[in-house]
Amino acid sequence: MPQIRGVLFDKDGTLFDFQGTWGSWAQGLFLDLSGGDAARAATLADVAGYDMESGVFDPASPVIAHTPEEIAEVLLPHLPGASTLALVARMNALAADAPMTEAVPLVPLLSRLRAAGLALGVATNDAEHSARSHLAAVGVEPLFDFVAGSDSGHGAKPAPGPLLAFARAARLDPRQVVMVGDSAHDLHAGRAAGMACVAVLTGLATHDDLAPLADAVLPDIGHLPAWLGLG
Repeated sequence: MPQIRGVLFDKDGTLFDFQGTWGSWAQGLFLDLSGGDAARAATLADVAGYDMESGVFDPASPVIAHTPEEIAEVLLPHLPGASTLALVARMNALAADAPMTEAVPLVPLLSRLRAAGLALGVATNDAEHSARSHLAAVGVEPLFDFVAGSDSGHGAKPAPGPLLAFARAARLDPRQVVMVGDSAHDLHAGRAAGMACVAVLTGLATHDDLAPLADAVLPDIGHLPAWLGLG
């Protein structure tokens, strides 16, 4: 394998712990979208694979790894009169203010990777504005050379477009990049782009789900420096 010179991260479930970030926040989302109607909120939660009582997402939830537009299509049949455009805009606005739970302390980890000369990027199926808001909220946006969302013009995972856009921006051969993510979408995109793939377990997928798709499965991104041979 060529020497790794770039690291491309997924966001939710990778940089940020998925359940810790979105678990309790999602209750407010469904209540907001339902206009405070508890029965409709419960219906929205159900089709989104979310348990309102426990605050836990089902691992098969369409919310995980999908774009805002794809999530809106699941919810729209239960929101009469709503449009995809308006629903996506509302979800993005609410998501931008969600409190983030870092998977590991990000500033020291990312600073260490940058000090080792690695180009760093984020490719998420979230909207770019929300992604940048989340990165800025924990003080790490300036540490990334590249941030792409599903609306940035490069396509969305599992297609390789945003990953190849990072390689171009960093002037790297895709084989010199490792894609780090918590979902099959991330790893399929990485393989399609010709990149190395590392899975982490800070999303909802299990080791057995991800191991067949990855070069390595790590507990979290804090183990990445050792995998990269940085000590």
